[in-house]
This record gives sequence, C-alpha cells and structure tokens, in this order.
Amino acid sequence: MAIVVIAGIVAFFLGRSDSASAPAPETVASDAGQVVRDNSRVLSQAPNEKAVLVEFLDFECEACRAAYPFVEELRAEYSDTVTFVNRYFPLPGHRNSMPAAVAVEAAAQQGQYEAMYQLMFETQSEWGESAEDNSAVFRGFAEDLGLDMAAFDAAVADPATEERVRLDVADGTALGVRGTPTFFLDGQLLTPDSLEQLRAEVDAAAAD
Repeated sequence: MAIVVIAGIVAFFLGRSDSASAPAPETVASDAGQVVRDNSRVLSQAPNEKAVLVEFLDFECEACRAAYPFVEELRAEYSDTVTFVNRYFPLPGHRNSMPAAVAVEAAAQQGQYEAMYQLMFETQSEWGESAEDNSAVFRGFAEDLGLDMAAFDAAVADPATEERVRLDVADGTALGVRGTPTFFLDGQLLTPDSLEQLRAEVDAAAAD
C-alpha cells in the first residue's frame, strides 16, 4: 500500500492542509509505520473491495473539515469497491484535537464510530479553534447518540483509550505524516492538483 499524501494541495481543502510538528507519541510500538492495523477504525467496508483509502485526520483541522463532504461523496460513489479507513492524528497546535479523538474512540467502542466522526466534522465550527477544553461538548454528542454514558465516561478516563489514539499517531509519524488530511491509497503515490484528479485516481484503483 503506497502513500497518497494530500498535505500540500493548495488549490483545494481550504487551500491548505493543517500541519505542525508531528505530535510525539508517549510510546512507540516496535512495529510503528503500519498504514492499517487490525484495530484501525473502518469508516465503511466495501463488500467487493478493490481499493483501500486511508485518511490520517484531526477532528479540529479545518482542512479535514473541508475535505469531509468530498470524502462522503467518495464513500457514496464507491461504496461497493473502496474501503475507507480513518487513523487519528491530532496535531499539538489544536487544543481540542486529542479530547475529540478520545471521545470518538470511546464512541467507537460502542459501535458508533461513524456517527461520532460525522458529528465532529458537522459541528466543528461550533467548538473548533477554541482555547477552552470542550470535552463536555463531546460528552453531549455521546448523549445525543444515546450511548451508555457510564461506559463512555469510563472509556474517556481510561488511559488505554488515549494510548489507542497515540498508536495511530506513532504509525503516522513513522510513515512521514506531517499534516492533515493525509491519505494513503493502494499502490500509488499521488499529488493531485484538484479534487477531480483525486477522484480519478480513486476511480482507477477501484476499477483494477
């Protein structure tokens, strides 16, 4: 699986991708550098998979929010042939990116990854770029989704949940991820100049 890095596509995704010094994982797995792991969060699984698109993302990243509707279009268009996988990559310059990732992972443990992922991006303008801790906002999202709140709170408080996020960070750092969104696609390094070029590359991979 080769890298598709969308970390400098100035023409779209808000004309930039968010970048910063890569967040330092507290521990580094001996096998760091995997694009996909068995426990990676699958956004949608293609029944007739021909390609896998992996996105390293930050829920507070404005460029990721700008990419979100396009990714949703791709998911609908290639639901039968392209599997979409997300990896957490909270950037240190964003106050709420780690709490958001932890909240999403806690929701994922109750089978609600996709719903929480969508809520984060659809409401980002309400909580993003804040200097305040918005963990209570994210807890409210969990309540709105009807999650078991005792289990959610326990997962958020469990150091293993943040460590799960940091495993993705370690993989991304080892792979050279420096900004978000960064995508990986089967077998090809892409530097698309437009969304349509990216769509064409996904289309070609899905047709193989």
